[in-house]
Amino acid sequence: MIIEQESKKKVAVCDTQPITAEGLKKLLATTPDLEFLALAGSLEAATATIAAMAPDLIILDKGFGMRAVLDWIHDLKLKDSAPAITVWGVSMTEAEALRLLQSGAKGIVRKTANLETILTCLRSVATGQSWMEESVFRNSVEREGYPRSELTSREQQVLELVEQGFKNKEIALELGIRPGTVKIHLKHIFEKTGVRGRYGLAINGLKEKGVVSLAAS
Repeated sequence: MIIEQESKKKVAVCDTQPITAEGLKKLLATTPDLEFLALAGSLEAATATIAAMAPDLIILDKGFGMRAVLDWIHDLKLKDSAPAITVWGVSMTEAEALRLLQSGAKGIVRKTANLETILTCLRSVATGQSWMEESVFRNSVEREGYPRSELTSREQQVLELVEQGFKNKEIALELGIRPGTVKIHLKHIFEKTGVRGRYGLAINGLKEKGVVSLAAS
């Protein structure tokens, strides 16, 4: 019994709504592998909780504001033995999800996801995987994969830069071409891959590389 207790992953919650955190606490109490550790009501309190209690995983509310959350994740990643981060929110756009993943978050899930989905996310992140609710990209990610051989060498270059978060003007500067030419290449890439939007391309790239797993809610 003691061995089971010690093997549990400790989860801290940093949320703008204490009642939501209480719901998570009750949910985690039903699991054999995850343990609720503490609730923090601010990003500053979350930092103190991490220093004092060393959780394995922290669930972070996007409601604190994207800029503040991104800055907090950046600062946390500079520390030794930082916990894995799952960000959740009532709403989550494709752009926000991608920026959070690129900043170092390991899990992305909506607060409206069902309980099984939330637990799957937390368990995946707690074991070192990256995980994201597929419905966040439901309008973009339509194919399991696509043959990059269909793309020209220039289109592959553009695609790789999109996956890294480059904007059109930055891609043009990097490749020495005009922004209008970048748009034409993107149009061809969308047509060939069947993926809608640059965020869809970026997340598909992360998925293909095994950086993140998508799971339906």
